[in-house]
Amino acid sequence: MQDKDIKDEVLEEDINKEEVKEEAHEHEHEHKHGGHSCCGKHGHKHEEEIGKLKAEIENWKNDYLRKQAEFQNFTKRKEKEVEELKKFASEKIITQFLGSLDNFERAIESSTESKDFDSLLQGVEMIVRNLKDIMTSEGVEEISTEGAFNPEYHHAVGVEACEDKKEDEIVKVLQKGYMMKGKVIRPAMVIVCKK
Repeated sequence: MQDKDIKDEVLEEDINKEEVKEEAHEHEHEHKHGGHSCCGKHGHKHEEEIGKLKAEIENWKNDYLRKQAEFQNFTKRKEKEVEELKKFASEKIITQFLGSLDNFERAIESSTESKDFDSLLQGVEMIVRNLKDIMTSEGVEEISTEGAFNPEYHHAVGVEACEDKKEDEIVKVLQKGYMMKGKVIRPAMVIVCKK
């Protein structure tokens, strides 16, 4: 039940309680002043009703306070869970990259000992493939730089006259761009043809 509904019901109970008190007072007044011949039982009946209403109101208040406390605890628990998720959100991807870091370190160590540049190059190429596989598994893809410049995907850092390219075509890529699950996370840094 929502807070507003509980408050409305408690208010309605308070109003009913006041009306019962007024009626009891009127009956008592009539009884004392002879305006109404009564047996004297009405006052006792109204007191019972008032007692029941007071107990009911107290129950509503207690229920309301209990629900409010439960909701506050729930909110605090959820905030803590979100904090934990944020704190360790990158754990999976970092764990995947650790393997590539290990491979880089091995490649450096091996090439330092053997002075074999070709082996080092092969090792680095293997690591780059591994990193690209990790990125693909996380929904990351390279932005195409073929054809015309598109400000949504490309960041032009310069212009260059180029005979074999059309106006606004990309001449050179200085830094690759990437998208993650359809969102540009880094635009490609390019040089654009201007004639």
